[in-house]
Amino acid sequence: VQLQASGGGLVQAGGSLRLSCVASGITPFAIHVFGWYRQAPGKQREEVALISGQGTAKYGNAVKGRFTVSRDNTEKTIYLQMNNLNVDDTAVYYCSTGGIWGRGTLVTVSS
Repeated sequence: VQLQASGGGLVQAGGSLRLSCVASGITPFAIHVFGWYRQAPGKQREEVALISGQGTAKYGNAVKGRFTVSRDNTEKTIYLQMNNLNVDDTAVYYCSTGGIWGRGTLVTVSS
């Protein structure tokens, strides 16, 4: 069982990034609720977005209107499209389901 997040990097404020989380060994994939979380240095982990098996999404207040979570059940992949990034979005981003956590991907937003 593994979750592998990728897509992080360095971006200027106002820019965009798309994160991916590929799941392996999680079956049936389509029924699982997945979440994106982030943790900035010195701060507690924060819930960014959740997505149900049917694609219903829920967002944290800090990212509403800027981030979009989606999933491809065929590819067993969860996505997080992040637009209009700001320096407060700098963090390690993790995907998770059912208590399983993947290795995070670092997003750094420069001013």
